[in-house]
Amino acid sequence: MQLVGNWSYPTAMKFGVGRISEIADACIQSGMKKPLLVTDRGLASMDITKRTLDILEANGLGRGMFSEVDPNPTDNNAEEGVRIYRDGGYDGVVAFGGGSGLDLAKVIALMAGQTRPLWDFEDVDDWWTRADADAIAPIVAVPTTAGTGSEVGRASIITKSDSQEKKIIFHPKLLPTVVICDPELTVGMPQFLTAGTGLDAFAHCVEAYSSPHYHPMSQGIALEGMRLVKEYLPRAYADGTDIEARAHMMSAAAMGATAFQKGLGAIHALSHPIGAIYHTHHGTTNAVCMPAVLQFNKGAIEERFNSAAAYLDIEGGFSGFCTYVDDLNASMKIPKTLSELGIENPDMDRLVKGALADPSTGGNPIEMNEQNTRKLLEELV
Repeated sequence: MQLVGNWSYPTAMKFGVGRISEIADACIQSGMKKPLLVTDRGLASMDITKRTLDILEANGLGRGMFSEVDPNPTDNNAEEGVRIYRDGGYDGVVAFGGGSGLDLAKVIALMAGQTRPLWDFEDVDDWWTRADADAIAPIVAVPTTAGTGSEVGRASIITKSDSQEKKIIFHPKLLPTVVICDPELTVGMPQFLTAGTGLDAFAHCVEAYSSPHYHPMSQGIALEGMRLVKEYLPRAYADGTDIEARAHMMSAAAMGATAFQKGLGAIHALSHPIGAIYHTHHGTTNAVCMPAVLQFNKGAIEERFNSAAAYLDIEGGFSGFCTYVDDLNASMKIPKTLSELGIENPDMDRLVKGALADPSTGGNPIEMNEQNTRKLLEELV
């Protein structure tokens, strides 16, 4: 089977090895003449980034770049990026990288033409309608990891600097116009990032599948996304040059983010404040939280995971699935507790408050309250 495709769900996606060569065409198709490539500091000097800038420059699109992006991007990063965008006279954004670069790039595209402050567009009720939709810059997304799926998302997660809270910024036009998924760009990922990003994709699928909301399309995508992770994440982890495994993991990442339109849950509700306050890697933090959350939700999800386990060729139904998750984490050296993650004496009050305020709680199959959220966090310590 050739792992190449042109898809229009959930947006136009150019998938396949070497398709980064089409980046200039994608920008022109999106109406850009002078795009700003937004990425993180680590990627800024890497060959894949330089090669992408070379392609843009060779096609008369310049080589503008902004890379002052924190691992958990902040409103300060966004403000500086918008300043660079406006001062440079750019007319579109190339979102290039993992979740942090992609999320910040989309916010820069949103805010470049707005007059209202960033937090006016938080994912609350219909606040997105406050934005001037015509002023949102076009976005072309190029993921270089296989986890977050932000390349097919309509939202960005940004840390509010003064309160150290992660907030979701949403607008339908944050969905990139064109996505280039080139698995070759992920070959250089080290093992710990392969594990963390891959388990992030897995968490997206698990939580979407667990969500009580009705969305059969997302349910099917989540189930197949879990299968791809089960089959191919261990291969990508063992051999980073396994291009077939890298390709399927890139698909799984996009599938997870597409599926969680159905909802996320307690894994993300806990992970977001932990990451905002203690600056942990998001996907790794999700993996740490997953076993406890699965047990917390057992009464509501056991039956559906009995079915999922059968599809995934895991014996033992829900119990077997939980054992599989524990073994997968262990095989990739994922910490079991917050202390192993480097968090000593966590501020429980702040974490509980942050988790309960997170929109992800709305997709949890069992209602979260202060008492059981605190209990969950205590189990993680």
